[in-house]
Amino acid sequence: MTSDTSWVDSMPAVYDRALGPALFAPFAAYLAEAVVGLTPRRVLELAAGTGVATGELIAALPGTEVVATDLNPAMVAFGAAKVPGATWRVADALHLDEPAGSYDLVVCQFGVMFFPDKPAAFAEAARVLRPGGRLLVAVWDVVEASPFPAALMAGIAAARPVDPPTFVARVPHGYPDPEQIEADLRAGGLEPVSVERVVLQGTSPSAATLADGFCRGTPLRFALQERGDLDELTAAIAAEMTARLGEGPVEGDLAALVVAARRP
Repeated sequence: MTSDTSWVDSMPAVYDRALGPALFAPFAAYLAEAVVGLTPRRVLELAAGTGVATGELIAALPGTEVVATDLNPAMVAFGAAKVPGATWRVADALHLDEPAGSYDLVVCQFGVMFFPDKPAAFAEAARVLRPGGRLLVAVWDVVEASPFPAALMAGIAAARPVDPPTFVARVPHGYPDPEQIEADLRAGGLEPVSVERVVLQGTSPSAATLADGFCRGTPLRFALQERGDLDELTAAIAAEMTARLGEGPVEGDLAALVVAARRP
């Protein structure tokens, strides 16, 4: 686990409170609706985080066994308390301790971008899927396509014009190429079915709430702490985001690629 993939201490709670409803809930509902027609009996969720998508999957698939996994023990502990209807496990998506052919569906909402070896992660997903089983993932489009992270990047540049942290553009928004995704799926032994660009609406109580979530609830926190006082940098970033997004409640497009594949 690296600083780009670590959630520790209070970070899951901040992440869930400040970013869960704004960024992840809209796509969680979208993905859950997309899998209803597949009628899976067993679902494995990778990089489940605090369980935003997990809860939607359980609600959409009554009677289905949902196993939610994440690399971070702190995330798993938080998710297990929040969404007890799933079976929660600490797991590395590149080395799953799951029997071959044991799942009908593998889901990953905004986690693939963090995997250091994406073809290897897709190969593991293919291994645990039964023949004909499906993979459904969502990855963020380029950072400029969504106003919230775009405002964040502007805030970072304003707060740290010299040596600004690159985490947000480099990791969460660093895997937006459909051709690369399809190539990685094939390298992992999966057949791409579709890559659809989906734009949904995100809302937040304020730009400052978003800034707090990004700066204190994601691995951006570690890069900021290396460059100065976290409270001061968060306040400066929040001020710039508010100037760009407005005072009070804010809303904006959330652009992502929703990718479907199957195991032959």
